Amino acid sequence: MTEQECTRRTYRLELQRAVPHGILESAGSTFLLLIAVRYFQAGATAKALIASGGSVGLMLAPAVVSLVARRRWPAAQAAAGFAAGGAGIFLLLGLVPWLPLYVVGSIAGMTAATAVIPLMTQIYQDNYPDERRGKLYSRAVMLRIAVHAGFSELAGRLLETDIRRSRLLLFLFAAAFAVAAWRLTRYPSGPLHDEGGTHPFRAMRYVREDRLFRHTLMCWMLMGFANLMMLPLRIEYLGNPKYGLNLSVQQIALLIGVVPNLARLAMNQVWGVLFDRMNFFTLRVVLNAGFALSILTFFFSSTLTGLVAGAIIFGISNSGGDVAWGLWVTKLAPAARVADYMSVHVFFTGLRGVIAPVVAFHLAGVYSLPTLGVLSAVLILLASLLLIPEIRWFRNVRPGGRVVEGVPE
Repeated sequence: MTEQECTRRTYRLELQRAVPHGILESAGSTFLLLIAVRYFQAGATAKALIASGGSVGLMLAPAVVSLVARRRWPAAQAAAGFAAGGAGIFLLLGLVPWLPLYVVGSIAGMTAATAVIPLMTQIYQDNYPDERRGKLYSRAVMLRIAVHAGFSELAGRLLETDIRRSRLLLFLFAAAFAVAAWRLTRYPSGPLHDEGGTHPFRAMRYVREDRLFRHTLMCWMLMGFANLMMLPLRIEYLGNPKYGLNLSVQQIALLIGVVPNLARLAMNQVWGVLFDRMNFFTLRVVLNAGFALSILTFFFSSTLTGLVAGAIIFGISNSGGDVAWGLWVTKLAPAARVADYMSVHVFFTGLRGVIAPVVAFHLAGVYSLPTLGVLSAVLILLASLLLIPEIRWFRNVRPGGRVVEGVPE
């Protein structure tokens, strides 16, 4: 198969996989937690665990990459296996409505969705040309966002009439996983580059060896922790009666799942082109500013107009964040090590994703949500300031290129 044929086939399959991917994205961002709040009336610990479910998979990503590389499995086939496992888990959750099982199953199901992200990034690296990678990637993301928004609206209406229909929703998530697994088996992909060694977290050495990679991860940790801390609190803010809003399920789905995703959809292609052409660190600082503004706007609003404005700003920023988060290691890592670098990146994303919701829900019992919003904005500002020195350095790298051998000490 020629490079052009690989690109066309990968792109076509990505568009097809975007449909079930969008449905599953709505599970992780909105409905698993919403079901916990409204159907199971779960406590703070259960809600925090469910909110951090996908982050567990991210933390396991280095071990998954190491295992797939050692076994010489094709990356797409390994990802298909995880998706099939996710289908079985959500089928079980729909059959057995029991809170402890729901908490564990939600974590396991979203782990199946996120642990394979570095494998997909390696596929994009191998099958998409450098000069068009962001553009091609963002087109599939656009479809995923449209499905996410549309499904969120329909699912919100479904649960609004009867929250017990959440079991039907879990069956739909199982079906989405099954379709994703079917499509993944068709991707052109080969085994990952194996540098030897059996330690499941061997890729962590790049944090020590590559100064720029380490510095970027530190800045991303500050920004990501602040953002992930406030994400689940959006649902808490809108749905918990103690904050005075107490919106309906359909209204929450609209503000969390529909409005931000319509904004993401409108801007996604723009951010894809900017990723291909713009200084990456400048792009990251601009996105950080948008996230900070969205948090302040949302949590300092008590009117529908303010909440919608905050949701729109978040959606625009998140649209660029989709592309930057998913592809940035292709700008820095050697081509053969993209999956390794990405696994480290998603590990730290998972680490903050596990900690941030727990911290958020417990701090929310002591401080007001606007106060936590200000704290998050300050952390994001600090992360941006730390990235500014790297903007000048990145200008010396050829446009659209990557750092061929990393930046050693």
